[in-house]
Amino acid sequence: MAMDGDTRPNDLSAFWMPFTSNRQFKKNPRMFVSADRMHYTTADGRQVLDGTAGLWCCNAGHNRPKIVEAIQKQAAELDYAPAFQMGHPKAFELATKLVEMAPEPFTHAFYTNSGSEAVETALKIALAYHRVRGEGTRTRLIGRERGYHGVNFGGISVGGIVNNRKFFGSLLTGVDHLPHTHLPAVNSFTKGQPEHGVELADELERIVALHGAETIAAVIVEPMAGSTGVLMPPKGYLERLRAITEKHGILLIFDEVITGFGRLGSSFAAEHFGVMPDMITCAKGLTNGVIPMGAVLATSDIHDAFMQGPEEAIELFHGYTYSGNPIAAAAGLATLETYREEGLFERAAGLASYWGDGLHSLRDCPHVIDIRNMGLIGAIELEPIAGAPTKRAFSAFLKAYEKGILVRTTGDIIAMSPPLIIEKEHIDTLFGTLREVLNEIQ
Repeated sequence: MAMDGDTRPNDLSAFWMPFTSNRQFKKNPRMFVSADRMHYTTADGRQVLDGTAGLWCCNAGHNRPKIVEAIQKQAAELDYAPAFQMGHPKAFELATKLVEMAPEPFTHAFYTNSGSEAVETALKIALAYHRVRGEGTRTRLIGRERGYHGVNFGGISVGGIVNNRKFFGSLLTGVDHLPHTHLPAVNSFTKGQPEHGVELADELERIVALHGAETIAAVIVEPMAGSTGVLMPPKGYLERLRAITEKHGILLIFDEVITGFGRLGSSFAAEHFGVMPDMITCAKGLTNGVIPMGAVLATSDIHDAFMQGPEEAIELFHGYTYSGNPIAAAAGLATLETYREEGLFERAAGLASYWGDGLHSLRDCPHVIDIRNMGLIGAIELEPIAGAPTKRAFSAFLKAYEKGILVRTTGDIIAMSPPLIIEKEHIDTLFGTLREVLNEIQ
């Protein structure tokens, strides 16, 4: 290949884009060139209000000075340090800050580089935990229909989104799934947790009866399912799931890649719901989406089970080249400080009611069959076009972009999760524009 620097900057062919209709996009690309606080700037100079916090990740908004400065300073001071048998101070400092922010049972953080890797790590820790405790028969993993746990093999195996699974072979063996909690016939247009569906957690007892508790290592669920279209846990559901897992000695993992760092008005959904799992996966908002980083938060019971044998022995044969990367750690520290200094979690909790009222005001728009919300998350479910699923919502996404707002679609569901710095006037603009969009699409 020629290396003469003559590649055209506007040649879009080389980049195989993720989760994108590549051919459609490259015919009419949508390009962002800069961002600041609540807005992106497009290549043609338009301002687009960010209604999705990037991709559920820029919780503190864009171009935040403390985070930018931390990254710049760290890159000049220590750009990289290995995490295998070596360390650097900021990785330890961030881990301490993380467990201080997390609910009380969580005492340790294991670094990854994404939510997908955090899920893989938590699943491996769960399997290894039972092994080191002499219960090596516990190898089965339980996920949930419509669950999203990233795109690595473990994540898509316990996940339950069909298109993410069906192209990639037999996946992991020994995996089963709970039913999802979406019951539109009885829970439509819900604000917060729906009233019906707690009994769906009892399906775990059926799975235990089928396979035997002694074969099951862990259950992993999103406390509030995001990427599948914002599905809230029914009242009492998570509590019952926790009780059943404790009864049978099964670990419970909360995938909080989306719900972590203030999205529901608390540090984590575990705190919001008052239900404590054995591990929490997180990423996205950990560094405000600026630098890839994830983590698994574990209790002392999990961690200490590995701390046996000779001190010089490696306790867990797992990790990544970039675990605890110095620049990512610096970004994480600055992000957590920004959340704390600006009271963004409390801010999200304070705006949740106004957000929910604005969202539900769209109930009378054409094609809307359901609306649901919690914290600063919301979903509008549209009636699909017969024979053309997803087309109506995608049309809404394109028209919204043209009108200056960024939303996200999954299937025929419009999902929104704005930066926590959003103001009431931004909420008014977002839903006012969305009303125009919904009235115009076919």
